[in-house]
Amino acid sequence: MELLLGNENLRQRADFTYKYNVKTGRHGWLRLTPAYSLKIVEDLIVAKPKAKRILDPFCGTATTSLSAAYHAREGVTIDINPFLVWLGQSKTARYSKDDIKSTNNAYSGVMDLVKSGDIEPCPLPALHNIERWWHRKELDFLRLLKAAIYKTTKEPSIERTLLMIAFCRTLMKLSNAAFNHQSMSFKDGGQIRMNLEVDFAGIFSEDVQFVMSGASQNPSGEGKVLLGDSRNVVGVVDGKFDLIITSPPYANRMSYIRELRPYMYWLDFLSNGRDAGELDWLTIGGTWGIATSKLTEWERPAEQFRSKQLVEVLDKISHADNKNGGVLSKYVAKYFDDMWAHFRGLLPVLDSHAEIHYIVGNSTFYGTLVSTELLYAEMLKELGFTNIVCSPIRKRNSKKELVEFDVVAHWR
Repeated sequence: MELLLGNENLRQRADFTYKYNVKTGRHGWLRLTPAYSLKIVEDLIVAKPKAKRILDPFCGTATTSLSAAYHAREGVTIDINPFLVWLGQSKTARYSKDDIKSTNNAYSGVMDLVKSGDIEPCPLPALHNIERWWHRKELDFLRLLKAAIYKTTKEPSIERTLLMIAFCRTLMKLSNAAFNHQSMSFKDGGQIRMNLEVDFAGIFSEDVQFVMSGASQNPSGEGKVLLGDSRNVVGVVDGKFDLIITSPPYANRMSYIRELRPYMYWLDFLSNGRDAGELDWLTIGGTWGIATSKLTEWERPAEQFRSKQLVEVLDKISHADNKNGGVLSKYVAKYFDDMWAHFRGLLPVLDSHAEIHYIVGNSTFYGTLVSTELLYAEMLKELGFTNIVCSPIRKRNSKKELVEFDVVAHWR
């Protein structure tokens, strides 16, 4: 009964922000809680009762750290994106009854300001073509709401954190963005909400209640979310870990910065497009904005991952009948060189007999299959891992060759 209660509480907190679209299986700015991934992580943690310290070197939405904490373990995760670190820290934190009470009091003050209109709205975020994301009336309300939250709460404070989590939920609900297929789009004219009597304040009120309910369900273990680069794990975390559960970026040119940027602009993590591109360049697998132009000048490092299989894949992509073949070949090379650096950097934090699980999908470029799981396996074998198995989990979309795998290995 206790375990079931723990799972229920875990799902309540995991859904702090937004529900995940299980059908498409995509991580996007509208979907920050992967329910499908949560089940995989939970199953792995429950199956390893002796694993007390669990590491996720690619934080995402802090699913691994959160699940570990709810199963009375220590979960540590890192990410290079400060917004995801903030989000993960808010999801894994413990909140007291006094925290909930003071946040509800702050909410009342916020609504008084919003209703009176006796406050200057915050500046419009510098997100390109922002009126495509939200109509003018929604933007006016969001600007007023953010200003009221900032006026009523201090930075940093638990009250501001929880109210801004609720703000993010409202932000999504009032948006014109849609994720009903493999990439982000915007609702057409027939889909856009035209009801001018929508109760924006009521929507925010519901989101605050939801967040407060989740915040009251505290984990028994400890979750840590740290800012850092997964290629330098040892420089970020302390001690050793006996279980690694993670889902790194896929080699599919999906930019998490691009899809998260609406949150990041509204919450002041970004102020211009160049900074967004620079951050994307620092991530593994990022090629959005200025990162693309940097990629054209990038050359493989001396410590590159040397693999006959990879060389053949890169050659096929670069010679494909497409003008972007050369750039995409570099993209794939950089992705695997970065992952090679990550795997090598992971070794010092692994306890003896540690087990690792990497949930990752393969990719295709111009008809060339990039078997990410097999290349991971090749890297791990070269580094001395044993009992390496690539287990298919599910198909990713209508293309039969695209599959998600759990790459499992054991440290000596």
